[in-house]
Amino acid sequence: MPVPVPRQRAIPAVECGQAPAASPDSGPSTEQAPPGTSPAEHPAARREHPAEKRENPTDTNTETSTGTDALGDRTQEPAASAGPVTHGTAHSTTPTNLTLLLIEDDPAGSPIVPDLLDQSGKPIRVRTARNLTEAERLLTDDVHCILLDLALSAPAPAAARTGGEGGGAGEDDGEGSDELAVLRHVLELAPRHAVLALTSSSDAERGAEAVAVGAQDYLFRDELDGRLLSRAIRYAVERKRSDSAERRLAEGRVRAQENRRLERGLLPTPLLAGSPLRFAARYRPGRSRALLGGDFYDVVRTPDGTVHAMIGDVCGHGPDEAALGVELRIAWRALTLAGLCGDELLGTLQQVLEHERSDEEIFATLCAVDIAPDGRSAGLCLAGHPSPLVAGPGAPARLLPFDNNGPALGLLPGGRWPRTQVGLGAEWSLMLYTDGLIEGHVGEGRERLGQDGMVELVRRQIAEGLEGERLLRATVNEVRELNGGELADDVAVVLLDRIP
Repeated sequence: MPVPVPRQRAIPAVECGQAPAASPDSGPSTEQAPPGTSPAEHPAARREHPAEKRENPTDTNTETSTGTDALGDRTQEPAASAGPVTHGTAHSTTPTNLTLLLIEDDPAGSPIVPDLLDQSGKPIRVRTARNLTEAERLLTDDVHCILLDLALSAPAPAAARTGGEGGGAGEDDGEGSDELAVLRHVLELAPRHAVLALTSSSDAERGAEAVAVGAQDYLFRDELDGRLLSRAIRYAVERKRSDSAERRLAEGRVRAQENRRLERGLLPTPLLAGSPLRFAARYRPGRSRALLGGDFYDVVRTPDGTVHAMIGDVCGHGPDEAALGVELRIAWRALTLAGLCGDELLGTLQQVLEHERSDEEIFATLCAVDIAPDGRSAGLCLAGHPSPLVAGPGAPARLLPFDNNGPALGLLPGGRWPRTQVGLGAEWSLMLYTDGLIEGHVGEGRERLGQDGMVELVRRQIAEGLEGERLLRATVNEVRELNGGELADDVAVVLLDRIP
């Protein structure tokens, strides 16, 4: 049994063009290139090797040495051009970076040269298809580039392929009404692959049209050599990757813009027409690059002059929690305008949550306030939520009573939420907030700001003369600074002011 020639000895010979081209039928070629001459420059190697390779695509004598497999691959490896290696029985282990699918109906006239190498000097794998039917079978995920002969006939209609009438319509469509029908079909068949169009030098206009349709580049059949084709393949693959990345980036930007518009539209517009109260709000979602989180709020004025304000927080930070928060806000507004309030309203909201949540463990906290038409008193309902803060002239900021705090929505079936009546006075500022504002850390330790820390912070801001939107902005910014950066949780703050 002959001893196989070590592969590492054959690699330099082929790469420098000193190894002869192998014939799959007769072993080593009898006509060899002179030393130092590349196969592309040697007429015999360029004429005989490509034709022989494609006329016998399933020859078992060349499968083990050239890497031809069931898909019709032909790896341009040293074993393909070194005759003695064909006696080996093991498949080549030389790595292949790029795979080319050649689609042409005249394999014997192929311009492919035997020394087709990628940028790192590794052989480029070649598959050959005589028509689009074969191409579709050979077009697997490991194919990087397609070299398409534009002279190839376009696919026949379904009726022609099944033996029906109009059997010649395929060629008429490809050569008559649309000269690039075959290219369009390939682009539709392989939208993620780089495509090179092959045409004659006398038909440059057709090549330019192919690029306009979607090909990465075009090449002239009668001017092609191995070095030019290798460079064109690398260029086409990289250009396709760049175009795909740019398209994905553009699509991502469009989706982000649409999401921002959608989220911005889901934020509430207060209904306070006819009310003397001033309104301000700050909203900061905890999710990165999001405009909407699980926190939600709303303010409406009913026909009797009562102003209803609400703020809530769905546990969790994902888009599902944000969507549930929007549903609860809309339900609260509808129920409030329908005349419900207090325990009856919160009980109905709990039913909405139980039907809409994706998991039985999801719950929501909520604070609801209804301010009397004269503005001097209010009713307060708490469902597991922090109590609001109220401040007025001569009275430091303080928390409203929270002794009657009921359970969070979704925790206890049949829960009750008592309504507490509180006095506000003639002039006041009422601030509703979510726990994201009080759960931030203070400094580098694990100590949290808490409600007491927030009350002191707001007292100091009011003493400095801040009010309305400026008060909220300064409060949120200082909480962030104390935390040492962005807050992990969603933050929502609503401020209502009554100034006689």
